[in-house]
Amino acid sequence: MSSGASASAVQRLVEQLELEAGVEKIKVSQAAAELQQYCMQNACKDALNPFREPRSCALL
Repeated sequence: MSSGASASAVQRLVEQLELEAGVEKIKVSQAAAELQQYCMQNACKDALNPFREPRSCALL
């Protein structure tokens, strides 16, 4: 591999690491609680939820 290609690969790696370093991190327990809350709030809109109110098909 040439030094130009190697330098380019290292530059891409550095850019990726800088991007990842800037991402806000939260605890898994907090993420799980937020996900559970989101799911509970949107369960009535979930087409795969077997417990939601049945509707008639709009195509019929």
